[in-house]
Amino acid sequence: MRISLDALQVLDAIEARGSFAAAAAALNRVPSALTHAVRKLEDDLAVTLFVRAGRRAVLTPAGRLLLEEGRHLLGAAGELECRVQRIATGWEHELRIAVESVLDPDALWPLIADFYKELSGTRLRLSSEVLGGCWDALATRRADLAIGAPGDMPPGGGYRTRPLGSSQPVFAVAPRHPLAKAREPVPPAEILKHRAVVIADTSRQLLARSAGLLSGQDTLVVPDFAAKLAAQVAGLGVGHLPQRLAAPEIAAGRLVAKRTTEAQPGLPLHLAWRSDHEGRALEWFLEKLEDETLRTRLLGAAPAKIKRAARSPSR
Repeated sequence: MRISLDALQVLDAIEARGSFAAAAAALNRVPSALTHAVRKLEDDLAVTLFVRAGRRAVLTPAGRLLLEEGRHLLGAAGELECRVQRIATGWEHELRIAVESVLDPDALWPLIADFYKELSGTRLRLSSEVLGGCWDALATRRADLAIGAPGDMPPGGGYRTRPLGSSQPVFAVAPRHPLAKAREPVPPAEILKHRAVVIADTSRQLLARSAGLLSGQDTLVVPDFAAKLAAQVAGLGVGHLPQRLAAPEIAAGRLVAKRTTEAQPGLPLHLAWRSDHEGRALEWFLEKLEDETLRTRLLGAAPAKIKRAARSPSR
């Protein structure tokens, strides 16, 4: 490597202070050491980096380009040093968080903003998962923390959990859909006649899960809840939606909530992490996620007008 961080630091000091002598004083080095470093770099690259303009040392276009790009490297190196020092105090280099897609992601942004104020140096990587995807992310080490892992943990152990709350979905259809005028509670045999809009389980290695889908029912598979909501509003199928998404559409008359005979308790959601993971960033999030106000926002409030809707979990 012909370009060293030390050489870039020398160039930066000379350019900032205008002379080799002033730069040497700032770096606590003798001027001849800086002259030698610059000449060696010029010889290695076969370019001229500085020219004299009176008493000042001025960068050539080649020198200017080298320094401008090199400052990014100096900044990255300085940040790396800080991160290494912080990690030595127990902060993870990176914390990967899998978030169940049924939760409200907007509730997480203030939490993450507060985390960045900690100046931990830990990078965050978030992923959105569906059904067994949170458990799969932990099992395959794609995630260190799962927020909203649903149902039972996979066999084999190696996880620690805390209850987060319960997902209380609403079975909803478009006003012009045939089920909109069906007598309540709507039986499974009637629902089976109609296409379900579903989001595919994001598991990669664990067995994929499903919830609320009837055996033999036709499906329209969509990538996320935004697409699922849009498809159901368009009358392309039926299914359960989080109350936070369904409530505005029901209030606006774009969806109709229906009770079903197969009403079940809400789907339990958990905070989950691998038992072999240790780190201050994980501890920080686990502590903050105990806040009931934050949990309520994540789960979405249950509007009174649709609390009577079916409680069978589905995607």
